[in-house]
Amino acid sequence: MRVIAGTARRMQLKTPTGMDTRPTQDIIKETLFNIIQFEIPGCIFLDLCAGSGAIGIEALSRGAKHAYFAENGREAASCIQENLHKTHFEEQGTLLRMDASSALHQIHEKHADLIYLDPPYESDTVSRVLAELLHVNYVDENTRIIIETSLTSDMDFLEDLGYVVEREKTYHSQRHLFVRKKAAQEA
Repeated sequence: MRVIAGTARRMQLKTPTGMDTRPTQDIIKETLFNIIQFEIPGCIFLDLCAGSGAIGIEALSRGAKHAYFAENGREAASCIQENLHKTHFEEQGTLLRMDASSALHQIHEKHADLIYLDPPYESDTVSRVLAELLHVNYVDENTRIIIETSLTSDMDFLEDLGYVVEREKTYHSQRHLFVRKKAAQEA
């Protein structure tokens, strides 16, 4: 796995061994960043269930102001720390060694611009994290939340929870959902 573009372009990243994480394939990562490229420079980026940290590091490489990485797996968190060091993003990256829901309350920003959530596909993590995001001050209707999920995952709960799906990008075996909180007039 490598950084695709930006200041850390072509740097190889360490990934955790085993099947506990699914590194996002380079072609999917490239497609994702082509979609959000104009939102990256200067943004506050949250990489939740971060795995190796490759998505947040890609954001930093492309000009994000700061990235937060939430990861509770011991080996994965060590990979993130090593990758931040290797890419020289230790100052711009904050590693939160805890589950994504808990990590949300350790972030003290005025506004988060982009949130990337890539949990285990068949877990309830998406619904739990999205429910928590409704109660943090740095998330509003201008925050874009990107969820990586399987093609078969039922995401019908999003609207009931208070989110709007703005875009869906499907790949061979997974998809990205681009969602945001409903504005007051939409609720």
